[in-house]
Amino acid sequence: MGKLIYNTIRLLRPRQWIKNFAIFAAITFAGQLFNPPVFQKVFLGFIIFCLLSSATYILNDIFDIDKDRQHPFKKFRPFAHGDLPISFGLITSVILIIISIFLSLYVTPAFLLTCLVYLVIQFLYSSFLKTIAVIDILVIAAGYIIRVYAGEFASGFHLSVWLLLTTISISLFLAIGKRRSELTLVSRIQGANIAATRKALSHYSDRLLDVYASIFATSTFISYSLFTFLESPQGLKISLSFFLPDFLPTFFAKKWLMITIPPVVYGLMRYLQDIYEKHEGESPEKVLLSDKPLLTAVIIWILLVILIIYVIG
Repeated sequence: MGKLIYNTIRLLRPRQWIKNFAIFAAITFAGQLFNPPVFQKVFLGFIIFCLLSSATYILNDIFDIDKDRQHPFKKFRPFAHGDLPISFGLITSVILIIISIFLSLYVTPAFLLTCLVYLVIQFLYSSFLKTIAVIDILVIAAGYIIRVYAGEFASGFHLSVWLLLTTISISLFLAIGKRRSELTLVSRIQGANIAATRKALSHYSDRLLDVYASIFATSTFISYSLFTFLESPQGLKISLSFFLPDFLPTFFAKKWLMITIPPVVYGLMRYLQDIYEKHEGESPEKVLLSDKPLLTAVIIWILLVILIIYVIG
């Protein structure tokens, strides 16, 4: 019984639920994170996406069972390793989807529609889109972007255009980093058949993925910097006039979010280092949780955002 529970937890991949925190982006930057009714609705959306994402991971493992058996690490997944029967996975996935859709009815109609779109996209990805070069990267990135929009639809609060562009850029950056690390990992295995492990990988070269990563790391930095420059937290609760000339507090009242740029820049550079020097990045959530400097930068960024929006402005 204990082994069944352990393998079921592995099948659900709870570590990857960290991606679903993107749902809180809308209410965080709208200044509504500590608004109980709004938070409760978005938190329910978070739970729903945890269930949905686990359901799609199960389906993905079923579709990829033969390819996972040829992968140096994925061969130890429950289905590929023979720890769980496929029928158990199918039943679990269907139950999770039914529960998720039922709970979505208590959020908003737009959120329910977003969940259905997410399910369809993930099913198409698992069945055949992952085999098409470039399209596979776009679909992976879409998974992150949909989570952010789900938070908007659940709460009714909207993100600025620049923050949405930042979301798109960093989603593509993470997706490309995932493919770059997979290509490096498989290429280092002597006698490995890249096309057999993942067909789309055979259509990528190191140089091409490097260019892609450079493009979207740059666009992430630029779009986020513009967001912090143009976004204006509503007023200051802390008066700086005693310490600074009269004109400076007005400037800083509008530009405080720019202080969050350094940890973002460090995070991008550190993640690139993980991809190219440590050959990691195949699993972004694993990199985040295992790389202490990167995790520290993310925590500092979160604390700064909350401080600026909820304490200073």
